[in-house]
Amino acid sequence: MKQRTILREVTASGKALHTGNEVTLKIKPAPVNTGIIFRRIDQFGVPEIKVCAPSLGSDTVRCTTLIANNTTVHTVEHVLSALNGLQIGNVIIEMNASEPPILDGSAKHYVNLLLSAEPVDQEKDKTFFVLKEPISVSYGNRSLIALPYDGLKITCTSADDRGVYTQHLSIDIDEKTYISEIAPARTFTIYGDIEELLRLGKIKGGSLDSAVVIKDDKILSKEPLRFKDEFVRHKILDIIGDLAVLGMPLKAHIIAVRPGHTINAELIRRMHNRGEGSAETGAKQGNGEEAKLHESVMDIYEILNNLPHRYPFLLVDRITKFTSGTELRAIKNVTMNEPYFPGHFPGQPVMPGVLQIEAMAQAAGLLMIKTGNLRNKLAYFMSCDKVKFRRAVVPGDQLVIDVKLTKSRGNKIGVAVGECRVDGKVASSAELMFTIIDNKD
Repeated sequence: MKQRTILREVTASGKALHTGNEVTLKIKPAPVNTGIIFRRIDQFGVPEIKVCAPSLGSDTVRCTTLIANNTTVHTVEHVLSALNGLQIGNVIIEMNASEPPILDGSAKHYVNLLLSAEPVDQEKDKTFFVLKEPISVSYGNRSLIALPYDGLKITCTSADDRGVYTQHLSIDIDEKTYISEIAPARTFTIYGDIEELLRLGKIKGGSLDSAVVIKDDKILSKEPLRFKDEFVRHKILDIIGDLAVLGMPLKAHIIAVRPGHTINAELIRRMHNRGEGSAETGAKQGNGEEAKLHESVMDIYEILNNLPHRYPFLLVDRITKFTSGTELRAIKNVTMNEPYFPGHFPGQPVMPGVLQIEAMAQAAGLLMIKTGNLRNKLAYFMSCDKVKFRRAVVPGDQLVIDVKLTKSRGNKIGVAVGECRVDGKVASSAELMFTIIDNKD
């Protein structure tokens, strides 16, 4: 299968669901291998966010959020669902706000917009994420399982806490079924949740024009239900939109029980970070070999989402390598602006050895948190052993920090070995022990 874009630019305008702002969105054609890129034309420098797993943000309350270069877009799942459902992978999406228009609360209008732009095949083959082994995520009574499958199939059960509107659907997803069976399904909410969502600063632009409201045993909407099982179909719509964040079309069978954006994001991170899939081009490969996915890279913004440390004690700038369950490589750029250099030592600045140990401990904490997919947890440094310092670290050095998890006790206690190197030479090393606790504690 070939990569796809659109023939011409198209525009949509309307009110955003959560901010309530009026917003204009433009979808533009893009060359092969561009991917999907959001462009904030309302901000200085017109920053861009590429749709990929490392850009997933932590705000998943009734929306999917993407963050890059200190820029955010959110509630992007419906436009991403339309693009993914129509198998369009190369576009630029310009917005003059942080959130697309909600329109009627489904993906139907985005699908019609994209069809009017005339999707076109491009000269290069598409690359698929092909699952090799099952992957699962669960939180309480919510679960997602991804199984190897030649195509995309979604089996979903949607339910509220009272069990009044339990719905189930299993469907193979292609362009035709997506347009007719999934795209028209509208977002919905329980009436009793509205007050809390407003308190959280959400749904300021919500109305019965853009959502279905369930109140007791009644359905409140401006028009009748489009399907008798419209709620589970919208859950599938959201899953398809969130799967677009993988950055390549997925071949898998997704089995979802009470899915939501939080658990959807965790499944995407797990598939991406663990590299359990393989990249397969749309064309048949003569030798049958499959190219392995790139290893995860975590930028400073995702690090800030996972570590409590802040200036001047955040000692990890970037993660350049992550192999789930075993190893992580981090970078710390040591500059003359470090606050400890004026006193350590005047005229001959040297990075304190204890801070090199702390940098290793922060990297090890990130390794255990990411490996165990432990959301809202903190890694606390407990002890160190077998510490050795071999050379001075001075301004201008780049500290390469390698940590390897050697023991783990039920996602509570971890032991790791760490090593700091400069220019390929060992500067320090240690064995570290840390504990994982709840963030609220």
